[in-house]
Amino acid sequence: MTDTSIRTYTNEREAETEDETAVSDEQEHCPECGGRLVSDDEHAETVCTDCGLVVEEDEIDRGPEWRAFDAAEKDEKSRVGAPTTNMMHDQGLSTNIGWQDKDAYGRSLSSRQRQKMQRLRTWNERFRTRDSKERNLKQALGEIDRMASALGLPENVRETASVIYRRALEEDLLPGRSIEGVATASLYAAARQAGTPRSLDEISAVSRVEKMELTRTYRYIIRELGLEVKPADPEHYVPRFVSDLDLSDETERMARELLESARQEGVHSGKSPVGLAAASVYAAALLTNEKVTQNEVSDVASISEVTIRNRYKELLEASDTAAPA
Repeated sequence: MTDTSIRTYTNEREAETEDETAVSDEQEHCPECGGRLVSDDEHAETVCTDCGLVVEEDEIDRGPEWRAFDAAEKDEKSRVGAPTTNMMHDQGLSTNIGWQDKDAYGRSLSSRQRQKMQRLRTWNERFRTRDSKERNLKQALGEIDRMASALGLPENVRETASVIYRRALEEDLLPGRSIEGVATASLYAAARQAGTPRSLDEISAVSRVEKMELTRTYRYIIRELGLEVKPADPEHYVPRFVSDLDLSDETERMARELLESARQEGVHSGKSPVGLAAASVYAAALLTNEKVTQNEVSDVASISEVTIRNRYKELLEASDTAAPA
């Protein structure tokens, strides 16, 4: 009795193995010509290499949507969570509990669940800013993000400003200075390093500190951290002024030529780059017959009309001098 049942079970296993082998052969070979099958990942198909028969189509691509050509690039592109950023005091590694009192399906929570979520938010906030350094960073980085948004500065400038502020905090440069002052100075330095400078008047207009404190803190941060910040180039301001005044590309090109002529004649020395940029835009608009007033340029550049009048005459004289050469 036992031998019969063993033989029966063995026969069943052998039959199952033969069936699996047959199915495997069908998957590896073309059902029409018996040729070898290959997977075409680009078209999500399984095709025969001999007769070209499409055996299977609309396959699911379970790989990543990006391509990597070496191990380093693959590690760099892999995603195992949200990317870290210096613009958050904890670099974006902590948990954030939303303020909406709703569950995953959008249904409102009961009063008992709302009280529980409020307690969790309170404790989560305490854990995120458990010491004075993190509270300092949270306030400062929030200020940098607010001012950068008001000034229209790109993401890379905000990241650089955050790194500068972190360095100042680590090297104990904050005692005796306000958080807002150091944050503003860091943003001003980062904008100049990135080639997207903003004038002191523009920075101080969105900051919570006075212009005098900003300049004093900026000089101190630059000296203590050893930052290399080149003098602002007037040409960096031209595209923004031209865009704000809705002028043509020809005017922008002419303004750059005027500034280049002024550089060759040494007019740049000792002059405000913002004033030179604004004057070049105004002079270029006159040369290209575009209607723009000194008052409009003054409002965009945040400088006086007297400065524009004085500088644009110097630019035109330098252009006439440099023209024969």
